[in-house]
Amino acid sequence: MAVLVFRLNGVSEQEADEVRALLSTEGFEFYETSAGRWHISVAAIWLVQDDDYVAARECIDRYQQQRQTEQREAIQRAREEGRASSWKDRWREEPATLILVWIGLAVVVAISIWPFFNWVRG
Repeated sequence: MAVLVFRLNGVSEQEADEVRALLSTEGFEFYETSAGRWHISVAAIWLVQDDDYVAARECIDRYQQQRQTEQREAIQRAREEGRASSWKDRWREEPATLILVWIGLAVVVAISIWPFFNWVRG
């Protein structure tokens, strides 16, 4: 019976490709399912053999730890070199987007607390 080894929801295509390559290189037999047209299914990589789960998971965990370290170092280098974007940079580039995001957040908060204030008055 197949066993889920890696979910693809929210994963970049680069990372998904690297996980596929890792599993292929290590000799694991796997297949992939997509989220489907309406994105209600599980987009994931599944192992064909249940017995391979522990070894495959260890390989993926090592890979993800290495990727995390590399990404953090890249972000730190970008900050040190002044290439990392800040709120000021985003404000200069897309002020309308940030204003709309803040308005959206205010609307969500207002709708969330509105029943509380109506209950207190009533």
